[in-house]
Amino acid sequence: MIVIVNTTDNKEISALIQTDLEEKKVEYKIFEADTMNISPCLGCNYCWLKTPGNCMINDDYEQIVKLLAKGGQMWVISDTALGFINHKGKNIYDRLMPIVTMNLEFRDKLMRHIMRYDTRPDVGVIFQGEADKEFLDTWNKKVASNMNSEPLGVYEVNEIREAIACMQ
Repeated sequence: MIVIVNTTDNKEISALIQTDLEEKKVEYKIFEADTMNISPCLGCNYCWLKTPGNCMINDDYEQIVKLLAKGGQMWVISDTALGFINHKGKNIYDRLMPIVTMNLEFRDKLMRHIMRYDTRPDVGVIFQGEADKEFLDTWNKKVASNMNSEPLGVYEVNEIREAIACMQ
């Protein structure tokens, strides 16, 4: 399953991806997060301690994280701010905490979270605006490493065809 979370108001990106994925005949779900009620992570650790695997925030993100817990791919489409993905895009990543545990292990000579489930989503970013692509790519690789998954790459909107080629 490919989960695409578009945090921008640019629906043309989603429409282009949808057309190509339908031609590829792959299972996907596109979320237009700019119209959804998705609160920021509170850092309360309830998803680790009190309600393992479930975020205590009851909002529209629950349907996204349930799909991501099954593995597959997660693509976040984001505007940028200060050379990075903006707060809406970063929030999608921050809210992934229920699919990892608070327990850590050494992987690649770094402390990394132990996954709660046997499956894990590979992660990729599509951004529009000014950003430090090299830094974003390094960050995306670290996120993937923390989840013991694969980085799918970081692409500008004008490289959308390259990003879609990685969607399977």
